[in-house]
Amino acid sequence: MNTLESSSKIKQLIASRREGWTLPGAFYQEDDIYRTEMNSIWRRQWLFAGHTDQVGQPGDFFVVTVDTDSILIIHGLDGTIRAMHNICRHRGTLICQAESGHAKKLVCPYHQWSYSTDGTLEHWRGMQEDLDKSELGLVKLPLRTIEGMIYICLSASPPDFDPAYNSMLPMALPQGLAQAKVAKQVDYIVEANWKLVWENNRECYHCNAHHPQYMRANYDHYNEDDTTDLIRRKIDFAIERDEKRWKDAGLAINHKRTGMVCFPDPDNDIWYASNRTPLAEGYVSETMDGKQVSTLMGDYPNADVGTIRMRTMPNMWMHGSCDHAVLTRLLPVGFNKTRVSVLWLVDQNAVEGEDYQLDQIMPFWQLTSEQDWEICRLAQQGVSSGGYRPGPYSTYKEYNVDAFVRWYLKSLSIDL
Repeated sequence: MNTLESSSKIKQLIASRREGWTLPGAFYQEDDIYRTEMNSIWRRQWLFAGHTDQVGQPGDFFVVTVDTDSILIIHGLDGTIRAMHNICRHRGTLICQAESGHAKKLVCPYHQWSYSTDGTLEHWRGMQEDLDKSELGLVKLPLRTIEGMIYICLSASPPDFDPAYNSMLPMALPQGLAQAKVAKQVDYIVEANWKLVWENNRECYHCNAHHPQYMRANYDHYNEDDTTDLIRRKIDFAIERDEKRWKDAGLAINHKRTGMVCFPDPDNDIWYASNRTPLAEGYVSETMDGKQVSTLMGDYPNADVGTIRMRTMPNMWMHGSCDHAVLTRLLPVGFNKTRVSVLWLVDQNAVEGEDYQLDQIMPFWQLTSEQDWEICRLAQQGVSSGGYRPGPYSTYKEYNVDAFVRWYLKSLSIDL
């Protein structure tokens, strides 16, 4: 199918989508739609890449693979963290094959062209002398950070990053994300389209059947249809209690309604969000028993700081407790698979085995995540069936899924 035929087909599919209903199955199982997504969304938007602790020392690097693009994130020997295409300027060979490591210089394995850690071409054995080395450095990409969270953009003309930075910084600062370290990383290949992973994330309709540990710790799974007077009083009490004790610490509650925070906002082109909200009574951390399990992070004066949430389209969500934070990164691997990396962060001075135990920090979100991956796998099987037909969203519980789909379709339409 040529480009014009593909574009026409996608336009017809978008037009056929019934407002407030799920997407047609083709959006989850056709490669030409996936290719359009890669160019209209993944190679155009800011992408969460990782945490600065992963490149904590000069020479440290890790590789992020976005479809066919291999991106090198490296802490240069000059102290600057950069993002560069991980391909030699000679014949295009991948330079770093390892997913992470340490290097004082970057050497192409094919013909041994070598580059400094800032991407400058240094040596090119066997090449003619009239070539200009300055024209053949590694191709750099835009990179920004928000308190340790690294973002890259594959476009030379990225969207404005400052609104996201200004919105998220007040939440990230007291959490101490820039002074955190990665305690553990777990990688998954989820057998589902990346959109299904996001759709699952954007609702808690499924939580009571699949996430009992989350239900006990949080209030945001309640909605207008199931918030009793008793639950409303509990939520109001928690908000009033926490607003008083957090005021002196400069911590603000900015989510006071039942249900999940509304995100994304396609009507106003808002692809980022952050909020702090109370935990359920008896919980100071998102752990299996609600207890603090590591040293306090950042500027927190005590454990009673609730929980923060951060999200950026198209590939990051984060949950932060008083003593640890969990970052989740999505990267598409074809139209029916998604690579998910989950990073557990603790204070940089916390010592494993003394200040924290992985088997206490990890289970809450590891269990919740893996429960979700299985749901997404089953959903992918379903939407790939010839018997699949779009269905209606719950206006009580799936308003954010509808918002995500509208954001997606708006983003997808840019190049059609």
